[in-house]
Amino acid sequence: MIKRIQPDAIPESNAPFSQIVLDCYYAYLSGLVAADFPEGRAAMGDVGAETKVVMTAISDILNEIGLKLEDVVKAEVHLADLNDFDAMDDAYREYFPPAGYPARTTTESPKLFGGSKVEITVQARLRNTPS
Repeated sequence: MIKRIQPDAIPESNAPFSQIVLDCYYAYLSGLVAADFPEGRAAMGDVGAETKVVMTAISDILNEIGLKLEDVVKAEVHLADLNDFDAMDDAYREYFPPAGYPARTTTESPKLFGGSKVEITVQARLRNTPS
């Protein structure tokens, strides 16, 4: 069973991808950047603020499908400049308990959508699935 979902937490896009894809075990969220959000919510230009906007949106999306950040098993973080790692990391760590960090990959991707400084995507384990 594969299900595709457009969450209410973020604006719908005409781009050729699904925001959320569910299979029998996991929720796969497409990458999000601060430029994905309407004015007033975006915090462009400061990697820490952008990270918080994106992580809050990820939390909101997960809540829509009955999950929490503690269900995230893998995160991928793309930074426009790897020199922003510490600022991103400081903001990112606020969203997980120290003993509950997901596996993570962080890379430099110099041309993120809309001039964003950070893009984050996650994979979360669905609840009530066999161990």
